[in-house]
Amino acid sequence: MYQVIVIGGGYGGLRAIEHLYKSKDAEITLIDKNPYHYMQTESYGYIAGRFDITDVALDLEHWCRGFDERVKFICAKVRHIDFEKQTLVYEQKHIAYDELIIAVGARTHFFSFIQGLKAHSFGVKSLERSFGLRQAFEKRIYQKLTKEMIEREGDLHIVVGGAGLSGVEIAAEMAYMLKKYEKVLGSHVKEISITLIDASETILPGLDPYLIEKSQKRLESLGVNVRRGAFIEKVEERKIFFKEGEPVFYDFMIFTGGIEAAVLTKQIDVPKNSIGQFIVDERLHVGGKENVYAIGDCIELRDRSGSILPPTAQMAEKSAAYVAKEIKCKRERKENHQSFHATMDGLFVALGGNYAAGILYDRIKVSGILGFLLKKLVSRGYRLGLEIKVNAGYKKRIKR
Repeated sequence: MYQVIVIGGGYGGLRAIEHLYKSKDAEITLIDKNPYHYMQTESYGYIAGRFDITDVALDLEHWCRGFDERVKFICAKVRHIDFEKQTLVYEQKHIAYDELIIAVGARTHFFSFIQGLKAHSFGVKSLERSFGLRQAFEKRIYQKLTKEMIEREGDLHIVVGGAGLSGVEIAAEMAYMLKKYEKVLGSHVKEISITLIDASETILPGLDPYLIEKSQKRLESLGVNVRRGAFIEKVEERKIFFKEGEPVFYDFMIFTGGIEAAVLTKQIDVPKNSIGQFIVDERLHVGGKENVYAIGDCIELRDRSGSILPPTAQMAEKSAAYVAKEIKCKRERKENHQSFHATMDGLFVALGGNYAAGILYDRIKVSGILGFLLKKLVSRGYRLGLEIKVNAGYKKRIKR
């Protein structure tokens, strides 16, 4: 038996385990500082109050128990990795590995050159921050309902910084939910505004023009104010300053403008890019180590043309599948002739309510209810697969 350790219970980490488990001589240990898997792709609905916490989080221990005893879970924070001794340290304990997969993801990058940004805004890369953001949103709605908004009577302004995929989805879902709140808030709902801000001259920079156009029109129909080409210079409590133009008052701010490497990634002395992601080789090895791999958001992924791929759940899962195959071939003394070169099979943008826009295989373009149903089908299929393992693991624990 050979020992595989996977650090990180995100999309890539779980997919890697599912593939590795098929090798009967692999013993797998998943290590994560959190006891849950966070479905970050569904965070937009959770933050806006459309989904519950049970829609975006699943228990990792029960998921691992859904396999047999060859898959174990340790809830701990990895402190150090020794590549030479092939061990890692957590809570002053050591554990050895034959193969190591680093899948620690990334976190919100609160740019240090924007004074006050981190202190006065919420990120969405973790369940904890999304939970805090949801509470803040619901608190402001409650204050408006009970007329407790006394600091600036008649005004409740939400700002979303960053018009990438997460920012657009959150702004759209919040705006949609505000329309639903009209039955409760009455005319007061018209006093609540949402502004989406980005330094780029377009929303969803780098994505297909079709998605940009559909998203722009949907945001407009939902009443979202979109401010492009706006460089944030400083954020104070209740006030945002720009390099050019008048400042904006706000009640709370969400920032989705970028990502940076997780803490563990920063501690490992290997080549990295400007935001701390690992620069891996064509087989996703880290630091030239033949038995150390990295997948998902913690690495810089490129396609065959050399273009950087977006940090999505799809890319995390594809890189996970590749690494699992690479390990299997190596252990069976077979040569894997393929380097990792992934392409996006499709991309959907959730745009509030039962509306989404998407592109499949660079050819099929959908929007509206059809786009929503296809996106829902993908996310529901993914979650169903996880739930089967969680339920199986729960039943095993009850029998014990």
